[in-house]
Amino acid sequence: MDADETTVAGSPVLAEEIAEYYGRDGEDGRLRSGAGRLELWRTQDVLRRLLPPAPARVLDVGGGSGVHAQWLAADGYAVDLVDPVPLHVERAARLPGVTARLGDARALDAPDTSVDVVMLLGPLYHLPEREDRIRALAEAHRVLRPGGLVVAATINRYAGVHDNLATGLYFDPDRRPQIDDSARDGRMRPVAGAKSLFTTAYFHEPADVPAEFAAAGLTAHGQYGVEGAAWLMGDISGRLDDPGDRELVLRALRRTECVPSLLGVSGHLLTAAGKG
Repeated sequence: MDADETTVAGSPVLAEEIAEYYGRDGEDGRLRSGAGRLELWRTQDVLRRLLPPAPARVLDVGGGSGVHAQWLAADGYAVDLVDPVPLHVERAARLPGVTARLGDARALDAPDTSVDVVMLLGPLYHLPEREDRIRALAEAHRVLRPGGLVVAATINRYAGVHDNLATGLYFDPDRRPQIDDSARDGRMRPVAGAKSLFTTAYFHEPADVPAEFAAAGLTAHGQYGVEGAAWLMGDISGRLDDPGDRELVLRALRRTECVPSLLGVSGHLLTAAGKG
């Protein structure tokens, strides 16, 4: 085990810099306010069309502080959340109808064929090595019941370029090399100090994701761009504040969510699969 990894039950779980990043407790608020709500509401919108009826059992792997687990439980699902960050687990455990525990996406503490849905809405982009991503997907395959659903989120390859062009940070010569590197090989590498834009991550080409699912025995049957081009609109947060405008945004994004030529424009991509 490398010195920069933290452990749960003696197994490597999370690189030190990733643990430190999420230990700042910013993820929960990011998805509940401002432009981050677009990612939350669009993920919710897609999942509500894909999930089997409640009270199906959902394993929310890497579920953070329970932003998605909260609404799933309110919808009547039986939700078990697993996350490697103690602060996240502590917060999620307080949510009504949600059980939460520490764990690793690559070694799930769940019986074979025991859940109806496995969600991985974060682990794949913090596993920069392909073999680790396939291990996580293989674990999802193992615990999934026949006929069940796996939904995984990935960050798109050019998300860093698009986001930082929109914010203007791309024009900072100190930040631009980190952004360009992520677009070149998919690897976001943190840099020391305040100039770092994110933590260790891997950004996928949309077309590469189904092959990783297939290597784990899963058959992808749909890909959905989460934010489309709307996340790059400068006034999107204000549009989301207005219920009528928000519904128009969501409706427009449903029209384009599965268009192959537009998948990579989104910041995030959802891939849905079942057992092959």
